[in-house]
Amino acid sequence: MTRQTIQTDKAPAAVGTYSQAVKVGNTVYISGQLGFDPETMELKEGFEAQAKQVFENIKAICEAAGGSLNDVVKFNVSLTDLNDFAALNEVFVANLSEPYPARAAVQVAALPKGGVVEIESIMYIE
Repeated sequence: MTRQTIQTDKAPAAVGTYSQAVKVGNTVYISGQLGFDPETMELKEGFEAQAKQVFENIKAICEAAGGSLNDVVKFNVSLTDLNDFAALNEVFVANLSEPYPARAAVQVAALPKGGVVEIESIMYIE
């Protein structure tokens, strides 16, 4: 098995013992992304701004791995408040087209650095 780590300056640097993404064969496993601006490493303010930034971060990592958001086959979403679910759907619609990938969304007690949304993803590229 050949593992390749993916790293781009267009997404926030890892703040722990993990890679932004790892590619194995045609599958890319993208670590959970929070709403950090990659230039300032500051968390955006509010749910919508964080969710939009999360997608920008995932998009940058997808591109660094040779793919795009359209190649993502699964998203795993963690929210600190499920009342943000409708707003989450709006951000997904703004960033994706049908057929939509698989997705899970759960409410969690807390996220790192006070984030309100974290999304990890799996991308398949040919």
